[in-house]
Amino acid sequence: MLVIGAGPAGSAMAALLHQGGLRPMVVEKQRFPRFVIGESLLPRCMDVLQDAGLLEAARARGYLVKRGALFLRGAERCDFSFAAQFTKGWDHTWQVPRGDFDETLASAVAARGVPVHFGCEVRAVDFAKGPRARVVDAEGKEREIAARFIVDASGYGRVLPRLLDLEAPSALPPRKAVFAHVRGEKRPGGEDAQRIWIIVSASGGWIWIIPFSNGVTSVGLVGDEQVFAQFPREPDACLRRLFEVEENCARLRGAEWALSPRALAGYSCAVKRIHGDGFCLVGNATEFLDPVFSSGVTLALESARRAARCILRELSGERVDWQVDYAAPMTAGTGVFRTFVSAWYEGKLPAIFFAEQVDQAVREKICSVLAGYVWDEKNPFVRDHARKVEQLYRLATAGRAEARGSEGGRERAVRSRR
Repeated sequence: MLVIGAGPAGSAMAALLHQGGLRPMVVEKQRFPRFVIGESLLPRCMDVLQDAGLLEAARARGYLVKRGALFLRGAERCDFSFAAQFTKGWDHTWQVPRGDFDETLASAVAARGVPVHFGCEVRAVDFAKGPRARVVDAEGKEREIAARFIVDASGYGRVLPRLLDLEAPSALPPRKAVFAHVRGEKRPGGEDAQRIWIIVSASGGWIWIIPFSNGVTSVGLVGDEQVFAQFPREPDACLRRLFEVEENCARLRGAEWALSPRALAGYSCAVKRIHGDGFCLVGNATEFLDPVFSSGVTLALESARRAARCILRELSGERVDWQVDYAAPMTAGTGVFRTFVSAWYEGKLPAIFFAEQVDQAVREKICSVLAGYVWDEKNPFVRDHARKVEQLYRLATAGRAEARGSEGGRERAVRSRR
């Protein structure tokens, strides 16, 4: 078994295969720790980490406990608590510096006796005579690795999509993120200090603020070209200007860079297929949507768990329908997140979140999606996600229009009495 990539998906995959009695080997092009975005986990991640036996290794790192998410638009607030959700699941997760988190998982896997080789690049693959990979190691030595199965968990490296011509354009519009880590921010008190803040910016983009337990905070601005045309081009100046003009970023004014600002453009990606004879893709090697709802690590871990089950069955001699058992459920879960991502950028989800009145039962169902439980078919916002979001948006906007109409009527009545 060859696993390409030692990030969360690769580490979870290796751990699950090792638990199943196989002998996986992990090769990773980069050296850990290394920086990557995707630092706010969802409660669904905890289920997979527990199944893979990696939960306690992560817990020992003392990451900041995340019990919900706070959405802000000017003075408006919308607070979701994972303790109040429709699906029975975890009521918390963590905010994690990914360099430390990914290295922790990879080290836990290596401690079980799984070979994890850093600085190893896969240059070519061949499936004609059984899965084989040509690898160049950290010393520049080239060798061929024969395996019973190859898993691509290389994330943005997207090794097999490049080598096997599997890459496909994303259906999402191109967007850009400018981000950094800061130290010395003025954190608020109470639970607000621990939640991820997702801010609807007056610029038309949105902002994330993710605090860590080590005193460092991750911050980023996401938007299209029109958003960034309002800010200086250089990432440093862009974020400094953002802190000045966005009142909900006041806590960041005067903070120092712990990780220098940088930009990432055109990050959304897709593939033609996620499995084939002797291989499969997991994590961001399959598809990456958008950072807005922190779905990346959740989808990565879930894909590793589902693919590992298929591999264990197949290599034990069982006939596996990869389309039914792996591709279809991953497509379904990704589709739920895609609906929410699209509705966010269309302004529909903010209209719902900041509506004056939203039924508590509905909020709990939405919260379960935001917690990553996008495979719970009992939840109508999973089972019929596109229609339910559209329906709720119409109700929210109708309610706002009615409120404006009532207010206008009261104003006219006052003027007439005068």
